[in-house]
Amino acid sequence: MIRPRFPRATELAHAWVGDRLRGRVGMRAVDATAGNGHDTEFLARGVGPEGRVFAYDVQAEALETTRRRLEAAGLLERVGLRLASHEELGEAGAIDIAMFNLGYCPGGDKHLVTRTDSTLRALEAATAGLNPGGLVTVVCYPGHPGGGEEADAVVAWTRRLDARRFRAMHCSMLLAQGEAAPFLVGIERFGPTLKRAARSAAVR
Repeated sequence: MIRPRFPRATELAHAWVGDRLRGRVGMRAVDATAGNGHDTEFLARGVGPEGRVFAYDVQAEALETTRRRLEAAGLLERVGLRLASHEELGEAGAIDIAMFNLGYCPGGDKHLVTRTDSTLRALEAATAGLNPGGLVTVVCYPGHPGGGEEADAVVAWTRRLDARRFRAMHCSMLLAQGEAAPFLVGIERFGPTLKRAARSAAVR
C-alpha cells in the first residue's frame, strides 16, 4: 500500500522561507531558537555571502553545536551567535525572516523549553522589526508539557495582529497518530507585491 507523505512542519517552514529567500541579495534573518543549528545553517546558506543571520539560544551547549555546524559548512562568518533569550532579537534591527522552532532542543534537556511569556515577547519583537514582504515562521509543539498552552497562545496572539499590515496562516495535521502533532504558523508583513495580490483576490 502506498502511504501519502505530507511534509513535516519544519520542512514546510523551510519551503516557505526558501521561497522567500530565493533570488534575493543581502537579506537579514533571525533564528530565534538555534538549538542544534539546522535552521541557522539553512538560513546562512539562503541569505548568501552578502546577507546576515542572527541566532539566539539560552544554552551555551546549543550555540557551540551550532558554531561547529556552521564552521564545518564554511558559513560561520555569515552568522552572529547570541547567548540570549529570543526576547532580545530586537537588537538585530530590521529583518526579513525570523524562524522559531519552539519546545526543547532535540537531544538536550527536555525540561529546558521555550515559555509562553518569553515566546510572545519574542514574536512581538520579530513582527515589530519585520520589513515589508518579510516572513516569520513558528513551529509549535503542543505534545510536551506546557507545549499546548504555548501553542494556543501563539495562535491567539497571531489572530490579534493588525490585518492591515499582516496576514497569517496556520497549517496543522487533521489526523495524526500518537501525541498532538507539531504545527506551523506563518506570518507575513504586507509589502507592495503582497498588497497587490490581496487587492486582486478581493476583486475576484
